[in-house]
Amino acid sequence: MIKLWFGQIVSVVRLELKKTFFSKRGLWVYLLAFAPVVLFGFNSIHGTHERQRLARQAARHPISQAAFNDIKNGLSPDQVIEKLGKPYRQYSRYYHRGGKKHRIVFYRYTDGKIDFTYQFEDDKLIRTHRRNPNALTQTQLVFATSFQFYFLRLAVFFGCVGVFVNLFRGEMLDKSLHFYLLTPMRREVLLAGKYFAGLLATIVIFTSSTALQWWAMLWQFERGVIVDFLASPGWSQFAAYLSVTALACVGYGSIFLAVGLLFRNPIIPTAVVLLWESANPFLPPLMKKISMIYYLQSICPVTASQDNLPPLLGLLISPTQPATTLTAVTRIVLLTLFVLVLASFIARKLEINYSTD
Repeated sequence: MIKLWFGQIVSVVRLELKKTFFSKRGLWVYLLAFAPVVLFGFNSIHGTHERQRLARQAARHPISQAAFNDIKNGLSPDQVIEKLGKPYRQYSRYYHRGGKKHRIVFYRYTDGKIDFTYQFEDDKLIRTHRRNPNALTQTQLVFATSFQFYFLRLAVFFGCVGVFVNLFRGEMLDKSLHFYLLTPMRREVLLAGKYFAGLLATIVIFTSSTALQWWAMLWQFERGVIVDFLASPGWSQFAAYLSVTALACVGYGSIFLAVGLLFRNPIIPTAVVLLWESANPFLPPLMKKISMIYYLQSICPVTASQDNLPPLLGLLISPTQPATTLTAVTRIVLLTLFVLVLASFIARKLEINYSTD
């Protein structure tokens, strides 16, 4: 009997894969999945041009590292020029405070690798900003932030909505689901076949996107930098990102497969799940753990940056220790199994009435 069920599941997967990969309703899933690849590609092109620009500027106006180390807050613009020479770019901004107009002056210098911006107010150096387009560490942080705040929360989330909701709901709209229901196949077997077809499709699409994003992120760096990075934490980080992507498809896929079975209009339940997942950073620690995104972020190898959040919003975020890898994977799998078992009970009682659907 198990052999029969397995054969039926494989047959359903074969039938569903072509429809899943090439469904007109799901073409926007590819746009969601591969949009970050384009963005990281443009970022790599910009980073390469920026490094070349800084190298050319340093060649025209070489400055020693000792001179840069000698710049301290409190110096006047003339004193900085005396030590470093004229900046390659100078600009100013104005603001009003206490009924008076104040001027802030910015001087930019480079040593060929780092771009230094010195900020003067009232003829005194008050701040130094260093931007290093060669810093792989900073690029890793950008990748982690994009992955956790866009790719998981939006791309994979809505991609699973588009694929898994349509596994049943799409066939109801096309008035073709009854062909499956007329076959001598258990409903649970049909559900398993459709779930594995959707899972295979989403994992292929979104892990491919993750891999291409990773390549596009590293493309701007020199070969030696890439080899050194991959030799230490690089490959383990890459495997972790692929694993998190696959687990997101596993968990969100089961949820939206059940949504497609339970609801004629999946918009409202999808919005509820989206709000709950989006509100996770602001929930109390105990409630955070009733969320898929909490466990997915716990497995991510690099913590996403929250430095650019508004101060008030930052105060609302409740810090919580991430779950261990074993705990996170176990709970995602258990939640998936629970939802699939629930969906199988719903599938047993599924009746088709196209006049109402």
